[in-house]
Amino acid sequence: MLTEPMICVPILEKSIDSALKSSNKAIKLGADILELRIDTLDNPDSDKILNLIDKLNHRFIATNRMHDEGGFFKGSELERTEILVEVAESVDFVDIELQTHVKYRSKVIKSSPSCIISYHDFKKTPNMSELLNVVEKEKDLGDIAKFAVMPRNIQDTLTVLEVLSRVSNTIGISMGDLGKYTRVVAPLFGSPLTFASVDVESAPGQLNINTTRNILKQL
Repeated sequence: MLTEPMICVPILEKSIDSALKSSNKAIKLGADILELRIDTLDNPDSDKILNLIDKLNHRFIATNRMHDEGGFFKGSELERTEILVEVAESVDFVDIELQTHVKYRSKVIKSSPSCIISYHDFKKTPNMSELLNVVEKEKDLGDIAKFAVMPRNIQDTLTVLEVLSRVSNTIGISMGDLGKYTRVVAPLFGSPLTFASVDVESAPGQLNINTTRNILKQL
């Protein structure tokens, strides 16, 4: 369990060399933790990924996002999850989607020192009872729950914050321009980390790291 909000910068690059450069830049700008998006790498290789992590000596979340939730990995589910298993012991957290088939998901969870169980909906914001149900399932499986949803109106963004006010150790994000403010307000409702960008947004409405840190300092 994280004890204070952290700023996480996702690293979305096609090559290990580019990922190394982006990671160093994010670290210099003050990223508390990096999310390595393995699914954006061309021909991801576990040994090369482990070498990258070792070189940087920084906190990492390993994510290999599935297509259905906005990812780009081209291989099978077995290949997608096996990479996470292979790098799990070298990172601080592994992110695995709630909807991942149980036979793959359970292996990733067992291999991980700490696991973020995530849920993404890029079309809508489920109602409060649905989101609470998602979070409950996630918390039963992993160490940190995460949901990122798309608002259709301002009330949807308030639903996200209301859910966060009722649960613990949960990352909650309302995406897009409407939900942009939740990325800096969510830590006030107990979200253990928030995502910010350096050069490329990993999700709609993501603020850059400097803006995020400056706002958080004022809260």
